[in-house]
Amino acid sequence: MRKLLTALAALAVAATAFGIEGVSAQEKKTIALIPGLTTDGFYITMRRGAEAAARAVGAELVFQGAPEFNPVLQVPVLDAIIARKPDAILIAPTDKTQLIQPLKKAADAGIPVITVDTFIGTGQYQTGAGEADFPLAYIASDNVLGGRIAARALAKAIGEKGKVYVSNVKPGISTTDQREEGFKDEMKNFPNIEVLETQFNDNDANKAASQLQSVFARNPDLVGVFGANLFSALGAANGVQQAGQSGTIKVVAFDAPPSIVDNIKTGLVDIAIAQHPSEIGYFGVMAAFAHLNGQSIPTSIGTGFTVMDKDNIADPAVAQFIYNE
Repeated sequence: MRKLLTALAALAVAATAFGIEGVSAQEKKTIALIPGLTTDGFYITMRRGAEAAARAVGAELVFQGAPEFNPVLQVPVLDAIIARKPDAILIAPTDKTQLIQPLKKAADAGIPVITVDTFIGTGQYQTGAGEADFPLAYIASDNVLGGRIAARALAKAIGEKGKVYVSNVKPGISTTDQREEGFKDEMKNFPNIEVLETQFNDNDANKAASQLQSVFARNPDLVGVFGANLFSALGAANGVQQAGQSGTIKVVAFDAPPSIVDNIKTGLVDIAIAQHPSEIGYFGVMAAFAHLNGQSIPTSIGTGFTVMDKDNIADPAVAQFIYNE
């Protein structure tokens, strides 16, 4: 918790940008946070940031979600939250299309909606166009930029030449779609790197491992893989290890749970791109609270990244961005 508070100390200054002050008990606002899933370190860290913000402004935070990243499981949770009539909803939609109508129910019930981490539609809100522009704001890492950062890090690690590919979850998840987009676009700046066909693993690490070995069998000159989420990266990394190619095929992982430290130190993973989920949760609550108190808020708020590798993983300035459990 001390790490979180240290990381958020500088962020507290940002509250003044919203013109926010605490409120009396009778005016206490209830803000619900619905994560993509409840058991992942990324969303646990997001919750910690949201709780810190709620304490700062005297709001009540309700945290409720499903155990898996699945729209079929998330929609009933959302319906239950809507029935509780919170003052605002923060949600990480598990599908950019399937969550539009369920979230529209919240908006129609007069509950402001802000999406965090993931988005619905195009993520462009309050434009007056399209059926998915009704959320007030989208607060997240810039996932296209995150993909670009991953591409640059991998290009450097492989000497800017060779064959690489993206191990991804499935089409239709806004964040991982954008990471792949950014990665492929950035790789166009490296003419000696060939990006092979993306492999979709359905968030199954074992499938990602098998896919790595299949890609390597067809391309014995494979030198790198980018896992667009942690399961993809660790699955691919296990495939690299099983193929006896650790150190030869470089692995870039997206996200940084505590286990990433050992993964980097042992060489299972070469590079990790850490998001700052505590900032997402913090700014989510602050933005919702500001709106509820009559303040205008930006429709998009981006948060940062930290690149981790064997050379810097022990640095406290880097290690503070490892996710909580």
